[in-house]
Amino acid sequence: MTDGRDRGAGAATGEPTQPSLRRLRAFGVRPKRDLGQNFLIDSNILDVIARAAEVGRGDVVLEIGGGLGVLSEFLAERAAFVHVVELDRSLEPALRDALDPFADRTSLHLADAMSLDLTALEPAPTKVVANLPYGIAAGAILRTIEELPSVMRWVAMVQKEVGERFAAGPGSGAYGVPSVLAQLACDVRVLRPISRRVFFPVPNVDSVLVGLERRGEAPPRALRTFVQGGFAHRRKALARSLALAGVASRDDVRAALEALGEPVDVRAERLAPERMRELWEAVGRTADGGRGPVDREAGA
Repeated sequence: MTDGRDRGAGAATGEPTQPSLRRLRAFGVRPKRDLGQNFLIDSNILDVIARAAEVGRGDVVLEIGGGLGVLSEFLAERAAFVHVVELDRSLEPALRDALDPFADRTSLHLADAMSLDLTALEPAPTKVVANLPYGIAAGAILRTIEELPSVMRWVAMVQKEVGERFAAGPGSGAYGVPSVLAQLACDVRVLRPISRRVFFPVPNVDSVLVGLERRGEAPPRALRTFVQGGFAHRRKALARSLALAGVASRDDVRAALEALGEPVDVRAERLAPERMRELWEAVGRTADGGRGPVDREAGA
């Protein structure tokens, strides 16, 4: 794998041909640390991403964090349509340079991906493929799982710890809220490590390529609240943590755990995602006189 600093035909003039490096110079872009900007400068990794995502002519892709557009234009060449979301408006000229040749099948959204109305995107995305800014990586993946039921596959470059959290199993130190919420809806795998040298500036953390494949609906809000409450006090028993978070009574949780054959003092990190769902349902039956999960979204 090269470092992306190939000069090719531009060697005679000293002008880099690699798109990110060329746009950095042409548009006077200076990476902003506060936005977690680490631009992709090794074009060889693009084929790896595309193969993992299996991007084809039937796909509508959502890319969060368009940056300098190197992944954006690569996706636009292969997909039916690409939505590119970028927070930093100063990158618009570089992104237009990348996307203008594909104006008929791309849309640039200069917005915060964490507040943009994803449900209004037309056509609706079927895949998320992105080099996610570190600060929003976990939140962006969970939000797209919840709000975009049309998305069936995710392939994203994320901080190593974030990828490991999503793929972690019960009992491990990395297992937590993102693990449970993602795995309730998707099969999750860390696909491969990513060298720091494919980015500029070189980050001080390691990255991985993480892949998710949808196999069901996103957990409802009440279940998400239950999971968050369960992990709110990791060192305490699950029943105590949920009670302290104001999500469920300690006695109801202990009774539900006993009914499921689990230790009443078990911690959240010991329960697999589906077991956590079963517990939520059991607690709801206990609290609601046997009728079913408490619908906290409806204020029950």
